[in-house]
Amino acid sequence: VDLDTAKQELEEFIPHVRNISDSSIRKMAGRDLMRFKQFKKQGIAVKFGRFSQKENNQIRKNVEEFLSITGIDSAEKLLFTSRYPEDKETISRLKAEHLFCEKLSEGIPRPWRLIYYRARKMFDPNNYKGRYTKEEKEKLKKYHAMHGNDWKKISEMMSRSNLSVAMKYSEIKSAINYGPWSKEETQKLIRAVEEVIRKKLEMENANSLSSSEKTNRDLLIDREKLYQRLPWTEIEAKVGTRYWRQCKQKWTTILTKKMTKGQQLYRGTKRLQAKINLIKRLHEMKVEDANEVNWEELSNTIGDVPRAYVQAKFYKLKVSCVPSWQKKTFS
Repeated sequence: VDLDTAKQELEEFIPHVRNISDSSIRKMAGRDLMRFKQFKKQGIAVKFGRFSQKENNQIRKNVEEFLSITGIDSAEKLLFTSRYPEDKETISRLKAEHLFCEKLSEGIPRPWRLIYYRARKMFDPNNYKGRYTKEEKEKLKKYHAMHGNDWKKISEMMSRSNLSVAMKYSEIKSAINYGPWSKEETQKLIRAVEEVIRKKLEMENANSLSSSEKTNRDLLIDREKLYQRLPWTEIEAKVGTRYWRQCKQKWTTILTKKMTKGQQLYRGTKRLQAKINLIKRLHEMKVEDANEVNWEELSNTIGDVPRAYVQAKFYKLKVSCVPSWQKKTFS
């Protein structure tokens, strides 16, 4: 399939495909297009966002089956072949012979690249090593000064996963503040969010707005755009003194205050009633996985609040009140 045709056909399944590099589109045309068409025939839509428990189990099953077919010793060898230079040639041949790409993505309606990254995260023994020590943080700063954003190289030097070292460096790279937010920081955050939302909207509406509408400072937008899919690493860079997760949490707090007109929703008996309502509504939904929950719909159990606020309250409730919650199914 030529590049233009690939873009056109993939656009049906991935609306933002034209923002992806040409080399990635060529790979997707080879690895994903036929799969996406098969899923469409079955009435299954292509998914993005967090992986469900069911999808994680399918990845485990696919990896285990591939290991038993090929006789490769471990998932680490399969997914981190460069760590085993002496076996690299054999493993690469077995992966090609037994159609590794096809087998790994079996039964999962997502782009192959996302499935591969998820599998690497799940099976990387370097991904579950607990908190960073002071010495490790210093090493991370030193290695970054030497190798820049080459997270693969840094992760090998530190025996931590790529994702872990990249996220940790995001936290410690500058004079990150962990105390209360100052007025100046809060204003920076609000301006940064406004800038990214305005830029996003201008790109979306470039062809449909008249010049007079474009210069209007007031934005009329759907409320969901105030907290869904914001580029938090870009916002982090604009704020400068906080890392992205802090920015996201603070923005949720600001929105909650605005949407509730400053009322204290989660205090005293109201707090207890909100917890009861939330548990009741979740129970009524009868979902098997947290990713199936429509948090937007649930937000009115507490009040007119962003969905991230409700998710945070539920997480706190689960962690503080359910013993061994990690070992339990969602239902």
